[in-house]
Amino acid sequence: MTRFMTLDFADGDRPDLLGRVAAMARGPYGYVVTPNVDHVIKLMDGRVEADVYGDADLKICDSRILAHLARLRGKALAVYPGSDLTADLLASPLASDLTVGVFGPDRAAFDDLAARYPGRRLTFIDAPMGLTPGTGVWVGAVDDAARAEWDVLLACVSFPKQERFAHALRAAGRQTGVTLCVGASVDFLTGRQQRAPRLYQALSLEWLHRLMTQPRRMFRRYVIEGPAIFGLFIRHEVLGQG
Repeated sequence: MTRFMTLDFADGDRPDLLGRVAAMARGPYGYVVTPNVDHVIKLMDGRVEADVYGDADLKICDSRILAHLARLRGKALAVYPGSDLTADLLASPLASDLTVGVFGPDRAAFDDLAARYPGRRLTFIDAPMGLTPGTGVWVGAVDDAARAEWDVLLACVSFPKQERFAHALRAAGRQTGVTLCVGASVDFLTGRQQRAPRLYQALSLEWLHRLMTQPRRMFRRYVIEGPAIFGLFIRHEVLGQG
């Protein structure tokens, strides 16, 4: 593991990390988070409960920006975006005998995903409207998912709700399998959202592509809130405060 910005990031190349996730699917319950800049900011300023991330069994870096900042401190973060992890798992022989639950996307998106991966055992788990932590709807959804049959659960209901949901499954008594907190991964796989072109990815400009294609949704995250990562980096990694 590599400690950076209060988190213990997983080390290893993509095949190694994919293998670890597949192994978790066959063992005691655990969950995987994929921190990016937005996640780290909200975790460090207290908008996300520390135990929700602290209790995650695997923390895989989703951000090349975080990796660049870590490199300035002589640390190497293995970058494996959640959307790539999801696509690789669904395409891998490692998942040939796994049942994959899909929580978050609607039935139409699930059907599109199933059509793209006809050789995979996929099961739809309904994410009801009004899914707010602490409500009756939330408790019911957690209970339904905890009792459902799956080895891998793709939790795709946005940050930090999906991480809280994965954490709640353990408290609800889920004994086996792994939850992957992977945001819009199914939207990318089904074409509902477009990944940044490879050039943008190579230049670590995925954020710019999303800002240009979804300006109203992404302006606050990337232009107003995002730059806070640099101040947090200086305070925690350079000055050693906090």
